[in-house]
Amino acid sequence: MADEAVAEHPAEPAAPKAKDARSPEAPRGGARGDDDAKDAPDAPGSSDASDAEAAEREKERERAADRFKDRTRDPLAEEQGEEEPTDAAAATRARRSGQKLLASGRDLVSFDRSDVSQVHINNISVGLDARRSGLPMRDGPVPEEELLRIRRTHIEPEGYVRLRRALEARRLLVLGGAPGTGRASTALALLEEVTRDGEGGQNAERVRRADPEQGVRGLATQVMVGEGGHPRGTGYLLEPALDRPGTLPPDGMDLDQLASALAEQGSYAVVVVSVGSAANPLLAGRYGAICPPAPTRELVAVRLRKRLEEEHGDPVRVGGGGGVRDGGRDADRDEGRTRDADQGGGGGSTQDGGGSNARDADGDADRTRDGGPDEAGSLSRLLERAAELREDPEVTEAVGLDDLRPAEAELFASLLAGHLLGSVGREELLSGCRGLAAVQAYEWFAGVDRALAAPPPGDGRAPVRSGTAALFHPVAFRIALAVLGGASHSAVSAAAHLLTWELSVQSDPDSTPARPLFCDDPESDLALSRARPADGPVDVAGAEVTGRLIFYRGAALPAAVLAELWDRHFPVRAPVVRWLRLLADDPRPQVSMRAAVAAGELSVRDFEHGYAELVRPLAEAPTPRRRVFAATALDQAAGHASHRRAVRKVVEDWSRHGTPALRWTAAMALGYGRSADSMDDTLDALARIGVRDDGEQLAVASLNVVRLLTLPECATVLRRLADWTGHHGEEYQDLALVSIVRLALTDVDEVLDDEPGTPLGDRGDWPLLLALAATRPELTGKLADLFWTALNTARSRDVAFDALETLLRSASRKDGSAWTREGLAALLPALTAEEHDRRRLDWLLRRMMRDQDRPLTEERARALWRLAVPARQRRSEEEESHG
Repeated sequence: MADEAVAEHPAEPAAPKAKDARSPEAPRGGARGDDDAKDAPDAPGSSDASDAEAAEREKERERAADRFKDRTRDPLAEEQGEEEPTDAAAATRARRSGQKLLASGRDLVSFDRSDVSQVHINNISVGLDARRSGLPMRDGPVPEEELLRIRRTHIEPEGYVRLRRALEARRLLVLGGAPGTGRASTALALLEEVTRDGEGGQNAERVRRADPEQGVRGLATQVMVGEGGHPRGTGYLLEPALDRPGTLPPDGMDLDQLASALAEQGSYAVVVVSVGSAANPLLAGRYGAICPPAPTRELVAVRLRKRLEEEHGDPVRVGGGGGVRDGGRDADRDEGRTRDADQGGGGGSTQDGGGSNARDADGDADRTRDGGPDEAGSLSRLLERAAELREDPEVTEAVGLDDLRPAEAELFASLLAGHLLGSVGREELLSGCRGLAAVQAYEWFAGVDRALAAPPPGDGRAPVRSGTAALFHPVAFRIALAVLGGASHSAVSAAAHLLTWELSVQSDPDSTPARPLFCDDPESDLALSRARPADGPVDVAGAEVTGRLIFYRGAALPAAVLAELWDRHFPVRAPVVRWLRLLADDPRPQVSMRAAVAAGELSVRDFEHGYAELVRPLAEAPTPRRRVFAATALDQAAGHASHRRAVRKVVEDWSRHGTPALRWTAAMALGYGRSADSMDDTLDALARIGVRDDGEQLAVASLNVVRLLTLPECATVLRRLADWTGHHGEEYQDLALVSIVRLALTDVDEVLDDEPGTPLGDRGDWPLLLALAATRPELTGKLADLFWTALNTARSRDVAFDALETLLRSASRKDGSAWTREGLAALLPALTAEEHDRRRLDWLLRRMMRDQDRPLTEERARALWRLAVPARQRRSEEEESHG
């Protein structure tokens, strides 16, 4: 297009007669057997045949073009209609997010959980089941040794002073928190402190644990009548079992009665409850308070220092976070706590998580006097090494938890100390760290439904099972979060309710479980599942909006939960399988694709069961969504070397001998690039699927050929496409041509698994053809040749020209900023190397300028022409045209 010709000659320019794309003298390769190639749009109106023959040929060309266009449809949109596009980009992002959460390699971690309540590594033995569900707390006095240990090592959480003052003022405190966060230790620390200076300060049994079966009313009666001869000033710790079906929580009058009885006796009580729907009214009342967890860094630092000092024979001189060391200096501690409370901080927070600098200096001086300078120096060096080891990326990755709870911090500190002292090897250290998440998952599911078999407290009536939904909802939420982590909070919560229903029906098939409608407490869900919210993008109808997402507080927990669920609780598999099938039908990619990835991980743990119950039934489903789910699960299993061979055998058999539905699923699995031994084997299988039965599944086969072009073996795919265009079979030619056209119409983020930050990942909204031309210059010639072939083959010509128009319009955005200009600058010169190609581009640009709906401006048309035709070539052509 000469610059002045655009404005002065709006009519279509005359063009020389195009060469037959299939003839040997054609400048580039073409699809064989297409006798209509010379009727290209660069020669409008030119024909040497009779009018009748020309009309018949035109009808046949139109029929062939219609058949070809039908094969370029979106194979994933069959159930929605051709005009309803699928959100492939959202599905790709959701799959990538799900894989990231389960990619830590923990799904096959071997951890000895035969006696998981007592972790034993070499000479390290730490109990972790103090908060086991269903185990009643023993009634009786708290030993003085335990109180002394708490005084020395307890880390005060943020707001500890406020809690102590509330207990002193009201005599009763209802303390809520998630199990394992140190709430019971905090309660004992509070009771030990307020009773030490009270009326029972000289009594060695001044702190007692109350029988959880008696509840608040029973404890009030016991305090009022002085049952058991408990002296005045006693502190009581009560953990009522509110999670049992048929158990009613105490009301405000019960708490007032207990507080009055405690005041008469000069005593105190802390009622520890788990956050949740049953306890929320208690925590919202005048006696309620939330117990925040202690800071992880301080927990580990204090436990680690204690372990190392014990190994060196030093007395434990340093308490954590302002904990009592010798029973004195109460005034100083109170003053410090007051300052902390005024500043809004916890009583024991420090800058480095290991105690204040002054306290460290005092401790070093004491150890120098007691153990000599060499021993103190050795301990100091060990603490420095411990700090470095704790921050070791490999150790941090092995732990996989954002924060540690007291028992976990104890074990972690023991492992670090053992490694520093030579009793625990590196592999044992990492294995023990990985076991932390496994232990947490075990505790979440151990004996959850044990309460269903137990009669309610009171008269020994038959067990009440009406509370199954409330009982199963917390574990259902944890499973849903393991499967859908990173999705919106509402999606995870809705999925959890579906699973709660399935679990309830499985547990009691003769009863219809209740469906509570207003019992959800998002904060309780977060606390009970070690979860965290975060604002992030959510895909809705092809657009991204900001939503409230939810994640586990630790990369190790999703895989640990799935492993615990599948390996140790076989009866739960049936309801979980039914639930996953429901998620497979969810129209939101953030749900269905994440569930597919999780299904693949579960299948790895028991491939026979996963294949029979999930993969094979969904692979034969009538809807594309379910078949995509099965293909994604298969690919996820193929990501494990242990199962890759089995997956490849399944996909190979389906591609050769499967039903149409199985061949369709096999094609989708092949598009991920891991379900065959090599890229050539993958393309052979896709070709078998695409050309069979007159190209019935050519659309899905071509889609997955395009997906393979995002992989490093892109050059192999382009070579095979060129081979297919020259194949004697028309089905192979169509597979190549449809793939080429689809390459120009598919955006990068619809098929790319890479994160942003890679050359292709940074061009997510580019057409893949232009993105490859811009990032892989060595492939530009092959890409141009293939697209030229589609433009010069009659049956693909119309669709290819529409695709070229789409590419040209993507040069700049609506606001005029650059978009794909770089890719067009690389592709267009190679695509218009000959004069008749440039004339055809000139014709297309003129047509775009006359478009009534979206006219291309003259300025943009000239800019595109300059991209396609270098300045030197333009001057040469102008000189030739002027003689």
